Amino acid sequence: EKLRHSLGRPSRSDFVQFQFSSHSRCLYMADIEFIRCTGTNKDFIENCQLLDMDLDRRVGRVIKRDKYKQYNQLDEIKEAVVVYVDGKVAGAGAIREYQYGDIDNATELKRVFVRDEFQGKGIGTKLVLELIEWAKELGYRKMILETGELLQESCYVYRKVGFNKMDNYGPYVSMPESLCMMKEL
Repeated sequence: EKLRHSLGRPSRSDFVQFQFSSHSRCLYMADIEFIRCTGTNKDFIENCQLLDMDLDRRVGRVIKRDKYKQYNQLDEIKEAVVVYVDGKVAGAGAIREYQYGDIDNATELKRVFVRDEFQGKGIGTKLVLELIEWAKELGYRKMILETGELLQESCYVYRKVGFNKMDNYGPYVSMPESLCMMKEL
């Protein structure tokens, strides 16, 4: 399912600044497509592989990431979004029903990653907002996520859209390096 944002008359926030070598260019947000899919989408899978490589590079020396793999299985993801800019994959993310029983009517935000050349442009925020909207459409009342304090850019986006720190939940209770957050929908 393709979703194009129809923004009416553009405001200043409807443009994203992109830097390409020594040139810069404004991109109207209507040029961005948010495609709803599942965890089996090839572009979603590739984006998740890039996310894993990025996490290995950024936090792999500090955190043993193997213990997280079992909680990031893509075949369990029924709702994913891939973001395209001018036909090129810019990022992706997903939501998944939370099934551990300690939090009712919740969905978990999973595998959110914006590729390097598109980071810092507001695309991650728009992606998370799209996933929040989808969760509301599906009837969820809460959205939870697990990240880490070392991932400052991610923490900034999550706080910006209304997530607050919560006690570690489910599988992350015994993982002190995890930072868990929740947003009421």
